[in-house]
Amino acid sequence: MPDVQPLVSEFVLKLKRRKVEGSHAVARQTAELLRSVVSQHRMGSTNQAAALADAVRGVGKQLIAANPIELAVGNIVRRVLHIIKEEDISSTAVGIEGLSVTAESDDEYDSGNDDHPTLSAAVLAAHARNALRAPSLQTLLEDIPVSTALSRSASSAGDSDGKSGDKSSKSRKLKHDVIAAIGDLIDEIDTCYDQISEQAVEHIHQNEVILTLGRSRTVKEFLYAAKEKKRSFRVFVAEGAPRYKGHVLAKELVEKGVQTTVITDSAVFAMISRVNMVIVGAHAIMANGGVIAPVGMNMVALAAQRHAVPFVVVAGSHKLCPLYPHNPEVLLNELKSPSDLLDFGEFSSCMNFSTQDGTPLLNVVNPTFDYVPPKLVSLFITDTGGHSPSYMYRLIAEYYSADDLVVRRKSTSS
Repeated sequence: MPDVQPLVSEFVLKLKRRKVEGSHAVARQTAELLRSVVSQHRMGSTNQAAALADAVRGVGKQLIAANPIELAVGNIVRRVLHIIKEEDISSTAVGIEGLSVTAESDDEYDSGNDDHPTLSAAVLAAHARNALRAPSLQTLLEDIPVSTALSRSASSAGDSDGKSGDKSSKSRKLKHDVIAAIGDLIDEIDTCYDQISEQAVEHIHQNEVILTLGRSRTVKEFLYAAKEKKRSFRVFVAEGAPRYKGHVLAKELVEKGVQTTVITDSAVFAMISRVNMVIVGAHAIMANGGVIAPVGMNMVALAAQRHAVPFVVVAGSHKLCPLYPHNPEVLLNELKSPSDLLDFGEFSSCMNFSTQDGTPLLNVVNPTFDYVPPKLVSLFITDTGGHSPSYMYRLIAEYYSADDLVVRRKSTSS
C-alpha cells in the first residue's frame, strides 16, 4: 500500500506524541484511515476478504502499538475486521441463495440434471452458518430485496469454474460494501452525542441534583439536552484534580444557564447524600461491564453505592471494548508528569536527597485512570439505548468477532 503508508506513518506519529486527544477524535480518525486502507488495497483473484482483513490487521497492529492506552483504536480496528467478515459472508450467501441443491445418490443421478449445479460441502456449510446469522447493517440500510440480489449474482455463483470478469466484479462489490459500511461506522461515531443526548429527558427529572467528575463532552451534551427541554436541575462538579477539567465543565454549564456548584474531589462523600444521580463519562467500557474512567471515579462510585445513588455511565458505542481488564493486551493506566502535582522549583531540595542505593526519597505517582467494577455501575447509556452492566457482553458481541479480539500479537521476529 504505497499510497497509504505515508498516512499510516503520520497517524502513528500523532498517536505516539499524543497529538490526537479524546476517544471520539481517535476513533473517527482511525476509521477514516482504515477506510483509505481498504480503498487503496488491490484485490487479488482469490481470498479477497482474507487479504483485505490482513491489510487492515497489519495497519491496526501499528496503530495499537503506537498508543496502547487508547483502547478506541483497537475497538475500531476490530469493528472494521468484523465488517469485512460480515460483508464477505453476506455476499457469499447471496451467491448461493436460490440455487437448487440435488441430493441424489450416484445410482439415482441422472445426466439430464446437469443444469442443476451441485455445491461443495464447504459452500453448503458456509450457507448454513449464514442462515443462522442476522443480516448485516449494510444490507438493512441499503434495503435491497433478497430476490433482486439473488438475480444479480446467481448466475456468477452457479459457475463453479468462475470467470475473471465475475471475480473482478465480486471483488469490487466486496470493497464497495466494506467502504460503505465503514462510512456508516464514521456516521455512527459522529452522531453518538446526539443519539445519547436524546435520552436525557428520560433520565433527568425536574429539580434533581446531579453529580459528575471532571469534564466529559458526552456528559456535557447530555446535560445540555436536558436543559434545552426545560428541565430544572442542579449539578455538582468535582473538579477532577490534578488536571482540574471540572473547572472547564462548570464554566460551560453556567454559560448554558445550569445551576452549578464546584466541589473538591475529597468532598464527594460529604455531598453525595444530597445527590439524586451520578452521571459520568468513560474512557472505555470493558466486556465484563467494568469501566476505565478518569482517576477518582472509583471513589465517586463507592460513595454512590454507599448512599444508594444511581451511578450512570454515558458513552458512545465506539468505547465498547471486547476485552476484559485481565487481558494482557489491555493497558489499564498511564502515568502523567509529576509536574501536575508538584512544583519542581519548590521541591527541588527534597528531590536531591537519596538513599545510599540511589533510590530517591520522594516519589510522585500521577495515574490517569481508575477502574470501576461493574457491580458499582447502575446503568450504561449508549447511542443504542440504556443497558445494564450484565448486558454489555451481548451488546459487544454484536460489534466484534471472537477471533479478532487479539489484533496485536507478539512476534519473535520483532
